[in-house]
Amino acid sequence: MKSKCLPILLYGTEACPVNSAVRQSLQFALNRALFKIFGAISKDTYQDICKYLGICTVEEQISARKSKFNLRYCASESAVCQTICKLR
Repeated sequence: MKSKCLPILLYGTEACPVNSAVRQSLQFALNRALFKIFGAISKDTYQDICKYLGICTVEEQISARKSKFNLRYCASESAVCQTICKLR
C-alpha cells in the first residue's frame, strides 16, 4: 500500500497547489482503500493499522513530499531553478 498505491494517489501534489477539499478527497480515498483491505474495522483499529504500517495522514505526506521536492529543486544546478529558489 505504502510503496505502490500512495505514490500514485499523491502524484504531483508536491508541485501543484492543493486546497483542503482535495486533501480531504485524497484522505477519503486512502481511508476507503484501507477499509476495503481490512474489512469493517473500528476507528481505533484503523489508527493502529496506519501506525503499524507507517502510513501517515495525507496532510503529513503532502507536506513531506513538498519539502523533499523543494530541497531537490533548490539543489539543482540549473540556472532557472536557482533563480526561482532565490525569489522564494
